[in-house]
Amino acid sequence: MKAVIMAGGKGTRLLSLTNNEIPKPMVEVLDKPILEWQIERLKENGINEIILVVGHLKEKIIEYFKDGKEFNVDIKYIEEDKPLGSAGSLYLLKQYLNNEDFLLVFGDVLFDIDIDRMYKYHQDNNSVLTLFGHPNTHPFDSDLLITDRNNKLIKMDSKNNIRDYYYKNLVNAGFYIVNSKVCEYVLKDTKTDLEKDLIPAVIKDNNDVYVYRSSEYIKDVGTIERIEVATKELSNGLIASRCLKNKQKAIFLDRDGTINKENGLIYSTDQFELEDSAIEAIKRINDSGYLAIVITNQPVVARGMCEIEDVENIHNKMETLLGKQGVYLDDVLFCPHHPDSGYPEENKLYKIKCNCRKPGIELIERCVDKYNIDLNKSWFIGDSTVDIQTGKNANTKTILVKTGVAGSDNKYDAKPDYICDNLLEAVKLITGENND
Repeated sequence: MKAVIMAGGKGTRLLSLTNNEIPKPMVEVLDKPILEWQIERLKENGINEIILVVGHLKEKIIEYFKDGKEFNVDIKYIEEDKPLGSAGSLYLLKQYLNNEDFLLVFGDVLFDIDIDRMYKYHQDNNSVLTLFGHPNTHPFDSDLLITDRNNKLIKMDSKNNIRDYYYKNLVNAGFYIVNSKVCEYVLKDTKTDLEKDLIPAVIKDNNDVYVYRSSEYIKDVGTIERIEVATKELSNGLIASRCLKNKQKAIFLDRDGTINKENGLIYSTDQFELEDSAIEAIKRINDSGYLAIVITNQPVVARGMCEIEDVENIHNKMETLLGKQGVYLDDVLFCPHHPDSGYPEENKLYKIKCNCRKPGIELIERCVDKYNIDLNKSWFIGDSTVDIQTGKNANTKTILVKTGVAGSDNKYDAKPDYICDNLLEAVKLITGENND
């Protein structure tokens, strides 16, 4: 697979670093241009053929990288004589591509991604265009990806739109796998925006466009502040450690009584209220290198109290509230089933015995496969003996919190490894910060 890097940015927000003498992708992070970091990561993933789309101060890039031989890659250049937007230059790619998939990345992002894993997802879904999506700390001013339950892209919600609804924290990262036939949607010498023009046109023609959700590191470093953060995260090894080629560690979280206040069976967004310590606790997880993943039973669907869409909207509220405070969940999985029949309003479709209902561990096993998780280095935190038994069944360490039902359900004779007052204290214990 070839890679195409859009390396023509001016970097107006980085003027104090560029002095208008170098293009944005040549700004250095730890004494190395962003573009060089990108090429190194591509080479590590077996991608040796790279096409650089250059424009502003292009000679600086060409002089530095030449034909790529010094970097053990083969580099070709597409030179924009005039700015063609984020996708207009794709028309010029036709001479280099022959009905094949290629990787498309913008020259102002740092990443460390298991590209083979993403490409397999792309192929398994017969996708013509796959977007890398992830939760971030500022979804309120980011472009959101709106998908169906199979992660097929429905539309994009621009960061410039007014959002009067609860949304999933799933943000476009600027990293794509594209089939070359998508280039046919771009006209010669026509300024084209990838997100506003090209992707909607591809979707409108009923092409399969999917979102690959991952916890791996990818960040736009187009501002001074973001470069400072990225420098720190490169130095401490965080960027490399999040690559899914490496085993991950997770903190699995119960929802009701752990993240949000216990309020009986919650079937509407009005009933949902975060626990007082939840925001700070999840922030600490985000900063720790652990994944934050919610695993929850939601029998309200089986009991006929609400629909799947209602539970999803409750979770959207949770993600929206957290996102507004700069924290995020890496994933949220729930079981809608309940094995016992006899409720007059029950939904018989979901009245089944399953392995995804805690203390079953099917949902955890899905996460293990998706995120390459080492359960022996992971934790389960919850307020019930069901949660503790789930952790035991999955071979994670366990913490019972004294919020919610505080273990009074007594459904299982499962003893936690630790007991903490609330989610924040539990996270502090895990991360070694309980002496704060």
